[in-house]
Amino acid sequence: MANIKSQKKRNLQNETRRQRNLSTRSELRTRVKSAVNAATATSDDADTLARTAQKRIDKAGSKGRIHKNAASRRVSRLMKRVNQAAAE
Repeated sequence: MANIKSQKKRNLQNETRRQRNLSTRSELRTRVKSAVNAATATSDDADTLARTAQKRIDKAGSKGRIHKNAASRRVSRLMKRVNQAAAE
């Protein structure tokens, strides 16, 4: 453990951010998985689940939880998978 007061504060801030990022990433994985599963099962709420997942990914990218380009890439891949499943 650090002896310097500013480093102690920095460690607390890092832990808070780590927990926040962890929960956000977990939620993103869950939302994407549920959207893809709904699309492959051709359920009625597949469109709303995909839209919700897209919204959460974009929000995480704008808040800096994930990189903006990573958010864009994830949305692109999600919509590609959802549209492909809907076409089948």
